Amino acid sequence: MNDTEAVCVLGAGTMGRGIAHACAVGGHRVRLRDVNGDVLAEAAKAVRRTLDGGVERGKLSRDEADAAFERLETTTDLATAAADADVAIEAVPEDIDLKRDVLAEVESHLSRDALVGSNTSSLPLTSVAAALDRPGRAVGLHFFNPVHAMDLVEVVLAEQTTDTTRERAESLVEGLGKTAVTVADSPGFATSRLGAIQGVEAIRMLQEGVAGPRDVDAGMELGYRHPMGPIELTDVVGLDVRLDILEHLREELGERFAPPPLLRRKVRAGKLGRKTGEGFYVWEDGEIAGVSGSDDPAAEGEGR
Repeated sequence: MNDTEAVCVLGAGTMGRGIAHACAVGGHRVRLRDVNGDVLAEAAKAVRRTLDGGVERGKLSRDEADAAFERLETTTDLATAAADADVAIEAVPEDIDLKRDVLAEVESHLSRDALVGSNTSSLPLTSVAAALDRPGRAVGLHFFNPVHAMDLVEVVLAEQTTDTTRERAESLVEGLGKTAVTVADSPGFATSRLGAIQGVEAIRMLQEGVAGPRDVDAGMELGYRHPMGPIELTDVVGLDVRLDILEHLREELGERFAPPPLLRRKVRAGKLGRKTGEGFYVWEDGEIAGVSGSDDPAAEGEGR
């Protein structure tokens, strides 16, 4: 793929704006669409901040960052977003009916050979693809958060995905400077399934008082060379997202994926992780500032 190809990104939340940033930096013209104009305005600011951060870290020149931002457009109109798009990628919340509806609607505005990608992290892609008139062009493009810093994209093949679609998806990912791992459609795919089972067991350990967040994370970071421990990762991903994934995997794969009561309590309390300023950790300016309150088992063991 090259800079003459247009990418339509549907949904301007955390993942959508991250994908839009990656595609713009990768040389693509990008139209980012959301039904909420305020969300779009904040997304554009977030992309600008990420680009500026890339300049500060020496990842981009000022000219490259400015050119990437110039390639980004935002709109609330679906037809405008999809016009002349070679690729459409949905990044709406993890609700299968919503994803099916969004992709079926955008398909009516796309050319016959446009690629249709879903950023789902765990939902059955074969079912999502079935909502399309041309399901063979559907493919999972599971980006990781934060998109600008994560080199992996999981390419998920629905039962209907054609070989041509697979090749185009892998080429798109590689053109963004990322590594594609290609997997078959299955509950949780490869990465979410592995990440969920580790994350749920880590949360159970907090709940049982086995260790605190810092100790659990240090054990995996220092003992197994993970760049980020499972509790911090849950905060970064979002506790609500983790809960949704576990609910789905429990239905498909059984009780070993059952969400712990501690996770449910956190979500009910609105403590969703980094994006709300508190989850299992307390966050300030995107960095860990401490462990969540002492009345919670998650706060125990900080200095064990």
